[in-house]
Amino acid sequence: MSSSDTPSPPPSQPPIPDPGGVPPPPPRHGCLTALMVVVGIILLLPGLCALIFGVGSLTSRGGFDSGFVPFILVGLMVGAVGVLMIRWAIRDPRS
Repeated sequence: MSSSDTPSPPPSQPPIPDPGGVPPPPPRHGCLTALMVVVGIILLLPGLCALIFGVGSLTSRGGFDSGFVPFILVGLMVGAVGVLMIRWAIRDPRS
């Protein structure tokens, strides 16, 4: 076998230039961050109530009342939105 029988590797592409000229986004206002945290804490309350009523209905009668399931799920979803809002408010907007 000669060296001409082996295929040559594909040509490498040039590296993508780093967009160093793009400025970072401006920081959020402190009032907006505080408002988002307060609203997030308020949205945590339905999730906490859903957990309390869900566990309470489970342990009080030995079974789970299926009539509460939609309310418990909606409460848990609203609480999850509250957690996400608090996380979004605290996280650095530049990351």
